[in-house]
Amino acid sequence: MTHSRGLPRPLAALDAFSDYLGKALSWLILAMMAVQFLIVVLRYALSINSIPMQESVMYMHALVFLLAAAFTLKHDGHVRVDIFYRDMSPRKKAWVDLLGTVFLLLPVMIFTIVASLGYVAKSWAIFEGSPDAGGIHGVFLLKTLIPLFAGLMIVQGLVEILRNALIISGRLDPSTKDHDAADEERL
Repeated sequence: MTHSRGLPRPLAALDAFSDYLGKALSWLILAMMAVQFLIVVLRYALSINSIPMQESVMYMHALVFLLAAAFTLKHDGHVRVDIFYRDMSPRKKAWVDLLGTVFLLLPVMIFTIVASLGYVAKSWAIFEGSPDAGGIHGVFLLKTLIPLFAGLMIVQGLVEILRNALIISGRLDPSTKDHDAADEERL
């Protein structure tokens, strides 16, 4: 487990779950590419159009983008303007990450859950389906990914808060936060 070393067991399990989910979802990217390739071949070579296939690409993209976000957070893969951050000591980086998680990530994710619950509930109330004839009848499931995404981000954010607090207090080696070469190759 890349970043779970030194964390209490329950948090290490949550951290490992983010890894497992991210790696499992990465296979959807391959499936998404294959389906998209098939859509193009069918459309341009055989003049066959499939709405369910087109929508399945959107569903797979949503699954990867929303549910693998916690994996990206865990592996520090989010976009960062690191003009100052890259030259900071590991302890100062831990402070920046801790404060950013507490004051930016968590409030935005809590807002996302609160703001999306009515939207998702209305979709479930009517079992919302595709607006296109013959489309996938699972829009309500697709919309459910929004609060699920935010929940997964909150869980990983809490793991990151503890990890950074342990680094700041000197009880966790900052190098456990960085990828080593072997872990990087496996990703």
